[in-house]
Amino acid sequence: MAFDKSLDKELFHESVDFETTRLTVSVFSYNGGKAKLQISREDRSQATGEYSFSKMGRLFKEEAEAILPLIQKALPFLN
Repeated sequence: MAFDKSLDKELFHESVDFETTRLTVSVFSYNGGKAKLQISREDRSQATGEYSFSKMGRLFKEEAEAILPLIQKALPFLN
């Protein structure tokens, strides 16, 4: 069975912006299933200023410190 976006319910979503990237902490539940935490990265194009998804990869200390409070806020949404 293929992924169906209409079955993916977002329970929490908050982002933190940096100079050239944005990190987002989200909680999703697919088809009423167990909620899962997702951390994603988007990089901003210098040419257009538009954001596009990027490989999460490694975090700088400042990035980790910035998303820790978001993770704490997301925890109650996990079941």
